[in-house]
Amino acid sequence: MSTEDGTPLPKLAAPAQRALQGAGFTTLESLTQATEVEIMELHGMGPAAMKALRAALDERGLSFGG
Repeated sequence: MSTEDGTPLPKLAAPAQRALQGAGFTTLESLTQATEVEIMELHGMGPAAMKALRAALDERGLSFGG
C-alpha cells in the first residue's frame, strides 16, 4: 500500500489491515491522530500488529496521539 500523503503502514496480518483501513488509518502519520488504546480496541488488532506499528512509528520519530 503506498500513498503520496504519507508513509505507508507496515505489512500486517489481513485482519489488522482491514481494521485500520476500515477506521480510516492508511498511513503512519494518520495513526498519530489516535491513541494507542483506540487502535488496540479495533477488531482485528492484536499484539503482533501493535508491536509492528509501534516499531514503524518509532523508526520515523512518530508516536500514537494522546
